[in-house]
Amino acid sequence: MYIKTLAGLCLLGLSQLSLAQSPDDIIGRWQAIDEKTGEPTTQIDIKREANGMYSGTIKVPTPRVGYEQPTHCVNCPSPYTNQPIVGLKLMTNLKYDKELKYKDGSIIDPFIGKVYRLSARLKPNGQRLTLRGYIGVSALGRSQTWVRVNQTTDKTSLDN
Repeated sequence: MYIKTLAGLCLLGLSQLSLAQSPDDIIGRWQAIDEKTGEPTTQIDIKREANGMYSGTIKVPTPRVGYEQPTHCVNCPSPYTNQPIVGLKLMTNLKYDKELKYKDGSIIDPFIGKVYRLSARLKPNGQRLTLRGYIGVSALGRSQTWVRVNQTTDKTSLDN
């Protein structure tokens, strides 16, 4: 009886290890979802930089009926001013922290030109990423959920 119980506990522990998230689980292509309309807005590739922090680059704007998406970051501060939207590194310096998951990053909203502080949490299933953008206090910010586009993306081969 003791051996069966011990074996069961070991298997349970091993199964929990497989559910644990790695910091690099954030890497891949994500579909941003407009928090007001629920419509997809753009696709972003997240990668780990040489300094160990994470960044996100706009890859594919999602066409929306009745909305003309800007092609350049017109109202954005330097160094984003007049940069093309496609290829824009909108998320920078996000670092992994076991307690908060990801924190101390910044993100720009290229359509209105504002830069926000950024924290993020990856849902346990690895398919949804909740980002919190704020100025000053996180409680006064806004959240947005991104949905993973392709789980099979090779984390080491994302292009720049």
